[in-house]
Amino acid sequence: MERRLISHLAHRDHPIAAPVSGAHVTRLLRRARLPEAARILDLGCGRAAWTLRALAMYEDATADGVDISADALKTAEGYAEMQGVWERIRLHERPAADFPVVEHYDLVVCVGATHAFGGLAATVAHVRRHLRPNGLALIGGGFWEREPTPEALTRLNVEPSELLDLPGTVAAAESAGFDTVYASTSDLAEWDEYEWSWTGTLLRWANENPGPDAAAARAAALEHRDTWLHGYRGILGFVTLLLQRTA
Repeated sequence: MERRLISHLAHRDHPIAAPVSGAHVTRLLRRARLPEAARILDLGCGRAAWTLRALAMYEDATADGVDISADALKTAEGYAEMQGVWERIRLHERPAADFPVVEHYDLVVCVGATHAFGGLAATVAHVRRHLRPNGLALIGGGFWEREPTPEALTRLNVEPSELLDLPGTVAAAESAGFDTVYASTSDLAEWDEYEWSWTGTLLRWANENPGPDAAAARAAALEHRDTWLHGYRGILGFVTLLLQRTA
């Protein structure tokens, strides 16, 4: 079973593909205080949960969403139609890192998709090219909440240097020509909600859809849950930074 499809199924009950609550999504977007007729770009949009929330809040805004998952984009299109915003969003099936700079946006969103660019430093540098002067970016990614244990590193298959602590993460983002004007650090409850949804939704799908893919889905869910519970719970953090492009 393709990893992309597993992720799509696992996010059915938590369409925000990151350990961020709906209330915090709204708070971050409200803090953005977008101008009239704002243009929004969502890189690695998935089901476009962030952008659809923004379009509901800013009724004259328009957006582009970019993702490699045809299933996620189809779901996003359906949500946009249900919410009556389908005329204000264009969805593009392509790698986020390959989306061309053809215009400059008021807000660029990249939450939980920094891997598409090779990490935080590359992400902020890429995002900056899409922004107008003083434009805003919402960038969300992992950091070390505390010193990672050898077991956590092994289960995550990462080196300690691949992530920074929170001060280092903020400094790395700002070094690309940004000021951090607000942020939301996910708490343990948000992490638990996300992880229990991810693993539980996938297990439920496997139980209700017997067949050749069910075993792969079950294995992926149990492996993920084991990595979380016995590896990075309370160690891996997640922060969503609201950044403003500087001169």
